[in-house]
Amino acid sequence: MTDLKTLRDVSGLSSAPARLRGSALVMIDLQNTYREGIMRLEQVEAAIAAARELLSRARAAGIPVVHIQHDAGPGSPYDVSADIGRISDEVAPQGDETVIVKNYPNAFVGTDLQKHLDEADIKSVLLAGFMTHMCINSTARGAFNLGFSPTVVASTTATRALPGLDGSVVPASALQAASLAALGDLFAVIASTVSDIAD
Repeated sequence: MTDLKTLRDVSGLSSAPARLRGSALVMIDLQNTYREGIMRLEQVEAAIAAARELLSRARAAGIPVVHIQHDAGPGSPYDVSADIGRISDEVAPQGDETVIVKNYPNAFVGTDLQKHLDEADIKSVLLAGFMTHMCINSTARGAFNLGFSPTVVASTTATRALPGLDGSVVPASALQAASLAALGDLFAVIASTVSDIAD
């Protein structure tokens, strides 16, 4: 155990993960982009399986589901018109579930995500998807700054190794841990697994 305090602790903010009911599930960039090639993430298949479980529970609960898809244009790993940029089949949108295409890491920038949540009278959002250090990070902070209460479900997220300033490699596992800890300091509640989310 540690006696370290987060800014959430100091500020009196709740550390309890959001419940399904009363929340919206925002599925961020669960695209084939991250399953193959240059952008393949560490532990990506396990994260997609966990995201599928969370999505199934959200559908059963009847809560709003929003799928976010990143588009960086033709020829990129984020080309939404090509197979590489499609949302993975296991977590693909169904029925009238909202799909929002974004061009920035923060899913609120240049999109109508906030409008969709406001119209549904939603303040609590569950975030799942990729990459932990990039679009999950940016969207969780964006949500917090707009007055929403984000919960990031860690088992549904993944990232990749990055080059360090000194020429070393920052392992994906270290970046994953640091990214989640940084978000959990203030901007979001971090739920370890899907089972930590109550109905």
